[in-house]
Amino acid sequence: MFHIFQYRPLRLITQNSLSSMCLKLMLSRPVAFAQIWKSWFSNHSLLGNKNIILMGPPGAGKTTIGRIVGQKLDCPVIDIDDDVLETSWNMSVSEKLQDVGYEEFLEEEGKALLNFSASGSVISLSGSNPMHAAGMQHVKKNGIVVYLDVPTTVIMSRLKSMAVDRIVGLSAGNSLKDILQFRKPFYKRWYDIRVFCGEDIAAEVVAEKVLDAVKRYQDSELETFISTRSSRSGRSMEKDSHKYFSDIVIQGLAPDGGLFVPERRLPKFTAGEWQGLIGATYIERAEVILERCIHPADIPASKLAEIIGTAYGENFSCSKVAPVRHLAGNQFLLELFHGPTASFKDFALQLMPHLFASCIPRSCNYLILVATSGDTGSAVLDGFSRLHDTDKQRIAVMNFFPEDGVSPIQKSQMIGCQKENAWSVGVKSDFDFCQTAIKQIFTNSDFTGFLTVEYGTALAAANSINWARLLPQIVYHASAYLDLVHQGIVPFGSPVDICIPTGNFGNILAAFYAKMMGIPIRKCICASNENNVLTDFIRTGVYDLRGRKLIPTFSSAVDILKSSNLERYLHLIANEDGQLVTQLFNQLENQGHFQLRKDLLEKLAAIHSVYSTTGYILDTHTAVAKVVADRLQDRTCPIIISSTAHYSKFAPAILRALRIAEINQNPLSQLHLLSSYSALPPIHWGLLETLKKTGNGDHQVCAADTSVLMHHIETLIQNHFM
Repeated sequence: MFHIFQYRPLRLITQNSLSSMCLKLMLSRPVAFAQIWKSWFSNHSLLGNKNIILMGPPGAGKTTIGRIVGQKLDCPVIDIDDDVLETSWNMSVSEKLQDVGYEEFLEEEGKALLNFSASGSVISLSGSNPMHAAGMQHVKKNGIVVYLDVPTTVIMSRLKSMAVDRIVGLSAGNSLKDILQFRKPFYKRWYDIRVFCGEDIAAEVVAEKVLDAVKRYQDSELETFISTRSSRSGRSMEKDSHKYFSDIVIQGLAPDGGLFVPERRLPKFTAGEWQGLIGATYIERAEVILERCIHPADIPASKLAEIIGTAYGENFSCSKVAPVRHLAGNQFLLELFHGPTASFKDFALQLMPHLFASCIPRSCNYLILVATSGDTGSAVLDGFSRLHDTDKQRIAVMNFFPEDGVSPIQKSQMIGCQKENAWSVGVKSDFDFCQTAIKQIFTNSDFTGFLTVEYGTALAAANSINWARLLPQIVYHASAYLDLVHQGIVPFGSPVDICIPTGNFGNILAAFYAKMMGIPIRKCICASNENNVLTDFIRTGVYDLRGRKLIPTFSSAVDILKSSNLERYLHLIANEDGQLVTQLFNQLENQGHFQLRKDLLEKLAAIHSVYSTTGYILDTHTAVAKVVADRLQDRTCPIIISSTAHYSKFAPAILRALRIAEINQNPLSQLHLLSSYSALPPIHWGLLETLKKTGNGDHQVCAADTSVLMHHIETLIQNHFM
């Protein structure tokens, strides 16, 4: 084994020279001395005995960036190609490759890594090092692996300008692009941190991004979450008020009844970073966005990438996952129904179960409670039933839905999606009761404590009150804009409007978060049906439930009077004033109404709303948004309409629109009839298969009584976990 110690690009600061420098600075400029000492100490403590290991494809700039980072940290810089491989082989890398061939080269390169050791250094790997598992395991033991993720188009342009015509694996049968794509899974296997380089930016800028990323990696304290109802003074006094991502995924609802939000808000992407994602796949976009929102101390970046690949891979029927289609004129449709249960809820609920399983302790069982107005139920049941068998033994789901408040097909689907760890219960009431009852159960410390002590089981939430449900929705709003740019519809930077059928406010809030992160969204348009308490509130600032009853409509998923995620938005526009949010929602709970101050109403108007009750174009929810878009669009920029569910989930309404006189009440028969209309898009494959398997099926039904729901919960726990 040999050790490499490369030159220090900057002058070594010895103890004597440091003391002399300190004395001069203290005598001349005390403030300047404090700043320089703080900077020097910060950079040196950043590394310690660990190495910063730069990894990426050929042409990513690892060598150049490594030297700059080494200069900034005043530490040894080691280039594997120049300082290890060529030194040990006594020949150039290209000569070695030509001499022994591709497979033998990888083996020889791996052996050299296994004999290499360093500490407190910046190490630039070769582009092919990550393809040797044993070598990478050895190097990674004492280092933080930083993946320089540069778009393939940029890499190919760089290699062409450098006249590089030979890299490991390149042969007559493989193009350079093929080799670069082939290597990506190897890079994703090993990295701790991804530094997304976007466009072809300066090495100095990338080096700063590397240092910032390493600092973030080493300090998870910066990324904590708070309740929408916590006061600033209370947060500073209560150490336990700060929660991490892994905490809030499990906890769901804050102890004070509020919802969790990031204390420091979401990260802002630069225009260059967004532009670097224009040519990326949906999965690649999701990886880059979500890695910046979930600290690696909660879920390691490579594990998160694996989860994302599982969630949005074969489970979706369209390879683009969330394609954007031209509808008419300046209107575009964001298709969010290609997941296994045919609604936009799949985007969160194919991902969230795996996030949840990664965050929970192994010593406890968990029961997920869900309230649904339609699409959430089948999506959460399907998502959690796809967990690994070992996880299904300790994680179960109970879904409550209004027995007579969902479409027949939605009901059949929820019954059909029941599995060994997933059950549905119909409640003789509406969605608002189901949602309120679950909130009351979560805040009933006597009941939750009893379940923990007696059965070793904790409760958790999978509704959009859980931050892990909301976060994945940001991705598809960002992706839709990037697709329009990729298709040449708009140049990057030109704005778009987004129109969303809105019930629980989560989908439209995710669009607003995408805007905060740098996507040029001009207006977020909130579309409602007859249950238009939310649009009335946005227009007047008065949230008034007094005397209002839920009106059942064909667009059942937006048949909601209490919109949970509205609380997160009010917390945001109120400058994170938790006391005000607490006051408003206590008043809503006790008196049935509240009114915003005038200054907050002006901020609320950033979301444009309208009341809509007509139209059965597309599915019944998207129809609401389409009518609203027609009325509001000023035609100065494109408008993206969120198509939140597949039309086949609402077959009776669609068949009536097609003027079918006699409609069979059997959901499967309705889908077969729809499939005979070749002019329509194909029937959703997942929905059809679910209904074929289940027939009528069985499910439990209970009265609208919170104590009855609690009895069902305890019985399920006894049957599944004990």
